Amino acid sequence: MINENTRDHRQMRARGGRFGASLVAGTLVALALACGGAWAQSTPESASLTRADTDEQRIGDLVVANHILANEQVLDGFGHISVRSVRNPQHFYMSRALAPALVTVDDIMEFDENSEPVNPQGRSMYGERYIHGEILRARPDVNAVVHSHSPEVVPFSVTKTPLRALAHLAGFLGAAPVPVFEIRDVLGPDNDMLVRDKRTGAALAKVLGARAVVLMRGHGMAVVAPSVRMVVLRAIYTQLNAKIEAGALKLGAPTFMNAAESSRTDPPERPWEIWAADAERAVRASAR
Repeated sequence: MINENTRDHRQMRARGGRFGASLVAGTLVALALACGGAWAQSTPESASLTRADTDEQRIGDLVVANHILANEQVLDGFGHISVRSVRNPQHFYMSRALAPALVTVDDIMEFDENSEPVNPQGRSMYGERYIHGEILRARPDVNAVVHSHSPEVVPFSVTKTPLRALAHLAGFLGAAPVPVFEIRDVLGPDNDMLVRDKRTGAALAKVLGARAVVLMRGHGMAVVAPSVRMVVLRAIYTQLNAKIEAGALKLGAPTFMNAAESSRTDPPERPWEIWAADAERAVRASAR
């Protein structure tokens, strides 16, 4: 089925350009959902029992995740998401350099332990892929990474007001303030604020430590999780928590979560279903 859809994608891209590609991307979303067992009629419980953890499954989720994060306005034309390989855990997958809303299976590339492409085929790559490679190297418990330029999050990276968990679905942020990475500590004042090499990526991973989220001063955030679906949930709710905290601060001193309250974990399957369906509708609408 993947090969047939890939051929359809190439044919439609040749005939219809950008809109043809978007339409096929919608088809791939539906295909990935069906393969993942998370279509509207399934339940989170049945999906978790039937989904096999393979590279093909992770890549399918990765394509859908790009569309979801774009549709939920966590990723703009920039930003990216990756997933660790099952067959070779030192490797990871992410799209070629492309706006996330337009990503298809054809755009997914494999990268090695040094964040270098296994089979580049002349494709352009995200310069900040080292964010993903070095976090995955440092954190064997992590299988997926999101890098976002969320405007709701950035203010907490450039002020003395820390981002802290207060919305109950953002307990993964932890009771302590979210750490902030200062790139000047690594590259000095003469820098472009981008993580373009292993050294800077490793420094970012060190500041992240064992946390789920690290902010990047004046830049955005990196979010990690054991799966693509969980990292999508965390990225969306980090942005939402930042928005809620900013609103609460205008009213007074917020009450933040304590250690017990922030220890709960919410399953991603239920929101994934609606986010994926909404993203598919958006892709179809853009093709009209």
